[in-house]
Amino acid sequence: MKKITYLILLLSLSISATAQDRKLILVTIDGLRWQEVFQGIQPDIANNTKYTPNKTPLIKELETLPANKAKQKLMPFLWQTIAEQGVIIGNRNKGSVMSVSNRWNFSYPGYSEIFTGVTNPKLNSNAKVNNPEISFLEWLQNHRNYKNVAVFGGWDVFPYILNTQRSRLHVNAGFASEKGTSAKLKLLNQLQTQIPSPWTTVRLDAFTHHYALEHLKTHKPKVMAISYGETDDFAHDGRYDHYISATRRTDNFIKDLWQQLQSLPEYKNNTNILIVTDHGRGSAARDWMHHASKASLSGYMKKLKPEFPQGIVGSEHIWMAAIGPDIKSIGDMPTAKELKQNQIAATALTLLNESFKAFNPKAGKPILEIIK
Repeated sequence: MKKITYLILLLSLSISATAQDRKLILVTIDGLRWQEVFQGIQPDIANNTKYTPNKTPLIKELETLPANKAKQKLMPFLWQTIAEQGVIIGNRNKGSVMSVSNRWNFSYPGYSEIFTGVTNPKLNSNAKVNNPEISFLEWLQNHRNYKNVAVFGGWDVFPYILNTQRSRLHVNAGFASEKGTSAKLKLLNQLQTQIPSPWTTVRLDAFTHHYALEHLKTHKPKVMAISYGETDDFAHDGRYDHYISATRRTDNFIKDLWQQLQSLPEYKNNTNILIVTDHGRGSAARDWMHHASKASLSGYMKKLKPEFPQGIVGSEHIWMAAIGPDIKSIGDMPTAKELKQNQIAATALTLLNESFKAFNPKAGKPILEIIK
């Protein structure tokens, strides 16, 4: 009996230690619509030469497939691994609904809501202003002594969204180089100056991805955030062909991230990944490029008011996915009520066995339906 009791105690201590050592990666995908994620390409946009001047081999293949097959071909890792082992939310055709809580439906307010769990109506533009709200990442680093918390993103506004001046978080975004002595980092730093981005404020996702993986392998952070941005910028450019290609690349990046995690003993079978978007987009060829609430038309998004006086209807609709040892295997999950973007921070903290109430009692509540 003593031996059995001792074994039970050892097992209990082992499970407790594992739970305390959980790792978390938060992935954001800028402005990727739920329509492509759950239905594949949309014919009204794919067949419009204004938006799809070049039907790539991928688009031509997707056009031949029914929606259920097309979505799997477009994002194979999401549907063949995450959907099988974890959960995906946001398929409005199946009664799965998730939306932003902020009033504006664009990036800065969306990312702030994701990271802080609250909305601030004064954050009403994408201007480079330091965020007065505290992110769960800042709280973990400065109040819970998490080491090497890091954020890698394509958009050069992230240092302001996460207020690095106050938070002292490691945020590599925009066209920033990364300090380090590895040959890979030196090459990435060099290539980033030699390979032009199509945009002045956002770098190509390949740099963000490989900087993040190098940091992961070198510094072994317990918590990291990675933001991929090409989907949003190609959509704003009105290039559906590039947007679809970027969607496939992003799926491959997440697959690569997952495989890297499983190859490292510190992360294997011990890391939860949350994936979420900062906003949605319009639902048809007329407005798919844009995202804005009606309220935002009197301010930051006023240029859209003449053509879209009601704002971009549906741009508040987002989706999310999750996979990991503490995530239920539910797949394409219907929701009993509309979930909100402001619940992501609390969900992340709950997966780390941290108290979201201690972080911010005003933050949205965790999405317990997906947690074992």
